[in-house]
Amino acid sequence: MRINIAIDGYSSCGKSTMARELARELGYTFIDSGAMYRAITLYFLRHKVALDDATAVAAALSNIQLRFERTPGREQSHICLNGEDVSEEIREMHVAGQVSAVAAIPAVRHFAVAQQQEIGREKGVVMDGRDIGTVVFPDAALKIFVTADIQVRVQRRYEELRAKEPGITMEEVRANLEARDHIDTTRAESPLRRAADAVLLDNSRLSREQQLMLVLSWAREKTGIQ
Repeated sequence: MRINIAIDGYSSCGKSTMARELARELGYTFIDSGAMYRAITLYFLRHKVALDDATAVAAALSNIQLRFERTPGREQSHICLNGEDVSEEIREMHVAGQVSAVAAIPAVRHFAVAQQQEIGREKGVVMDGRDIGTVVFPDAALKIFVTADIQVRVQRRYEELRAKEPGITMEEVRANLEARDHIDTTRAESPLRRAADAVLLDNSRLSREQQLMLVLSWAREKTGIQ
């Protein structure tokens, strides 16, 4: 039996890595919903879209086409914005600093959620984000809410960024994460929250391997596959 698996949680908790590995083990499709919001944010930044201008936002969304593609020899699928692979650029700090504000716009969320729900219609999807278990897949057979200690998250994000942005500081990373947490949890439209039936996973002291084995056991219990 194929199911949809919804993974929600805070920034830099390793949700996408876990979701990607879980999908690979199950033979499911992995969808990084955060990449969709980052790609939309990149388009808005490039075209200087005013976030408080509803008409401009609607016009911009009508010109955005998002697609996930897989390149031969490359395990991870990458996101294309209007045909351009932007999977590297969307991870840079100038995008990260704006993505929560863009994702808080109702029209943006409705645009992205509609695409995500269409992808999950056939089941067999592992999707991570902020509102997957509460809004996108409220009937998902398995919902996981991921958290970790803030200092652990700061260190993980710093390690990820410093190779690309050598001048980045731990203080900048912490400020960015705290700001994103505040926006994500307090926005009016689809705020980050744990679904009532979501399993809580604090991975502060878990290795990637330990985490994968744990969530894989949860998924196998739900699907009946051993």
